[in-house]
Amino acid sequence: MRTPDWIVLGATLLSIVLYGLYKGRGSTSLKGYLLADRKMRWYAVALSIMATQASAITFTSTPGQAYVDGMRFVQFYFGLPIAMVILSITAVPIYHKLGVYTAYEYLEHRFDVKTRTLTSIIFLIQRGLAVGITIYAPSLVLSVMLGWDIGLTSTLIGGIIIVYTTMGGVKAVNWTDVQQMVIIMAGMVVAFVMTIVLLPKNVGFVDALNVAGGMGRLNAIDFSFDMHNRYSFWSGLVGGLFVALAYFGTDQSQVQRYLTGASVTQSRLGLLFNGLAKVPMQFFI
Repeated sequence: MRTPDWIVLGATLLSIVLYGLYKGRGSTSLKGYLLADRKMRWYAVALSIMATQASAITFTSTPGQAYVDGMRFVQFYFGLPIAMVILSITAVPIYHKLGVYTAYEYLEHRFDVKTRTLTSIIFLIQRGLAVGITIYAPSLVLSVMLGWDIGLTSTLIGGIIIVYTTMGGVKAVNWTDVQQMVIIMAGMVVAFVMTIVLLPKNVGFVDALNVAGGMGRLNAIDFSFDMHNRYSFWSGLVGGLFVALAYFGTDQSQVQRYLTGASVTQSRLGLLFNGLAKVPMQFFI
């Protein structure tokens, strides 16, 4: 770690907290804290949803998987656009009409308090475990880069998140997600350009693609009906559809994002943009 690296790292972490606190100011009511007063525009909803999916695990594991197995994994997201259309027609107007704060509040309207309590507990356990892994991945990377104990880096990352989340509410979370998504996309573009620039002098970009293709690393789409093939066009279209319906339709970490939309239209646009952009983004990763 050189001095410029420390400056970039420190400035990024500090700006995330300050930006989140700035955007989250004024959240004094329950509606403001949990729903951002339902005033979020579609692009903020969309980028927040995308950033929530694209955790550090995505950026540390997916390139490695592509290196070993090729890009077949991108087919997992082929059912996502269809799921976004279905949810835009069904779930979004229902949630907005009822004015619920969580996806599980709808279950109380539909069934009873016991159902809502059970699903909320399941969500909290599942999300708690998932967030633990999500924090662990970048903590591990930082601990290697900085030579610090992983407990310290985990505390640093977790502490930063807790500060702007608890003080600014969902508005702070959404806008910091937008900021981080911009950083992520810019970082991917720079990494892609540098990958080409740093190729050996006698190896061009087309040559590199030919080698990758010859080794089966560009096998992005597979139309075979092999039941033993984990990733294919058909498994992604069908399996990915139901996974996306469950995740975006019932998981509060996603539902909360589009509940903050200023209208049904804004929430729908956020979901539909995510459906259109997710596959290219995952391919780019």
